[in-house]
Amino acid sequence: MEPASRLDHNHRLSLKEFPYIIRWRDDRCKRCGRCTAVCPVKAIEATVKVQRTIRSDGPLPQPSASRSTVQVVEQVTNMERYCTGCAACALVCPNEAIEPEFNPSNKLLHYKNKGGDGYKRGGRRNDPSISTLDRLKFTRISMLTDPALDAGRHEFRVRTLLGRVLSPEDMPVAVANGMLKTDPKSNVFIPPVREIYPIMIGSMSIGALSPPMWEGLAMGVAYLNEVEGMPVVMCSGEGGMSPRLLRSRYLKYFIIQIASGYFGWDEIIHALPHMVEDPAAIEIKYGQGAKPGDGGLLMAQKVLKLISKIRGVPQFVDLASPPTHQTQYSIEESVAKMILSMSMAWGFRVPVYPKISGSKTAQAVLNNLARNQYAAALSIDGEDGGTGAAYNVSMDKMGHPIASNLRDCYLDLVKQGKQNELPLIAAGGVGKKGNLAANAAALILLGASAVSIGKYIMQTASDCFGDENNRCNICNTGQCPRGITTQDPRLYRRLDSDKVAERVVEVFKAADTELKKIFAPMGRSTELPIGMSDGLSIDDEAMAKRLGISYAC
Repeated sequence: MEPASRLDHNHRLSLKEFPYIIRWRDDRCKRCGRCTAVCPVKAIEATVKVQRTIRSDGPLPQPSASRSTVQVVEQVTNMERYCTGCAACALVCPNEAIEPEFNPSNKLLHYKNKGGDGYKRGGRRNDPSISTLDRLKFTRISMLTDPALDAGRHEFRVRTLLGRVLSPEDMPVAVANGMLKTDPKSNVFIPPVREIYPIMIGSMSIGALSPPMWEGLAMGVAYLNEVEGMPVVMCSGEGGMSPRLLRSRYLKYFIIQIASGYFGWDEIIHALPHMVEDPAAIEIKYGQGAKPGDGGLLMAQKVLKLISKIRGVPQFVDLASPPTHQTQYSIEESVAKMILSMSMAWGFRVPVYPKISGSKTAQAVLNNLARNQYAAALSIDGEDGGTGAAYNVSMDKMGHPIASNLRDCYLDLVKQGKQNELPLIAAGGVGKKGNLAANAAALILLGASAVSIGKYIMQTASDCFGDENNRCNICNTGQCPRGITTQDPRLYRRLDSDKVAERVVEVFKAADTELKKIFAPMGRSTELPIGMSDGLSIDDEAMAKRLGISYAC
């Protein structure tokens, strides 16, 4: 039988199995310890090794061996502490002595299934290919046939409506003395409608994000509304909101989300009598594009004191939401129970709408909502959406692309003559390659009234390390090296909420400029070109046919 030590050695992993191999230069390292201190996953450690040296001196040299101890920085070969490639070590090294190098022959997924559990990660799907959204071009450039506008000097109003818009014949109005007035005899319910900016910040909860990150986003949204006059709204995500924010006048810039876990809703219900402003809307989450069919998950590492208090749960426990609301088993039941009860809670003053994953069943949900006057919109989240925690197999192998899913739903509304009544909110991969305004404009031309962004604004506002090639992407573990998706004070103190707010404002102002550049040649300045698909082209004939747009090559 082999000695036990030899068997143990045989079952160790070599660095070739890891996704990133850390290159350390002995000649440059001054042993300051910054790299080992900053590594969030403890993938490197300072250690001492015995070094054996052979020397041969003299006219008739006789080899002689000597041993000495040397201090080194060594990569750990434990898969539970694998290097994620965030390069935080390289960022703090004063002598450029260390950096991770991607290993294309890695076998990460072979070894990340201990205990029979699938590999979970944060971030977005591992798909470096160009998405359909990034292949779309705007080819309707008016010059002499239509009134083209000057994007730099013309006055624009880039706004959209959130809420059910009644058709003219259904409006309870009457003309008296040449004035349009509400008909007092009418029993027609007038749905609440909000005017918002067409790019909204999607649901990222207090818990998924660190306190400075969430605060920075909220401050940026408030500044855009109060100073820049851009009515940007932000969704709270599942997990409740700060009691102070619920009782403040800034609540009108936020969409409160309720999901199947009902986390944080005790605080929200208790705050109802004390709210000085209504929220912008209520979003009921049934699914998300990054993990369709799965419920939400906030891992125990993130459930620290603040989060347990807001959500009303014990500390250090996994917070899993069921895949569906356990009290509802159909969209008809949801409309009758959830949407109606949320509308009643705010006296029918606040738009209420559901959010679903992009799938083949989206049209069935839409058709049921279209028949109900209390449904304010439908939010569809495509497969490229980001997430804080999901199984790798869900992120990479499940879901529906947003472009074709949205287009199908919009054309369905067109057939019913309701394309201007029920707004569609599109999400999932918007700005994945950095083209935020172009992606948003393309979705608007395909039929969206608004687009929702999450991962994009999170990354750009905080200088996130993660990417779509599985670099970093440990949002789910509470070990974020930037302090973005963690509740650990030692990590989130690295993040400055004021700088996050500044970047949020910069991103939206830049997107606003680019949207005007796109809409100006189409002659659109006072209303969005929703569904104006003749302004789009693509260089793939099959895609053009599928989306019902021009094929250009």
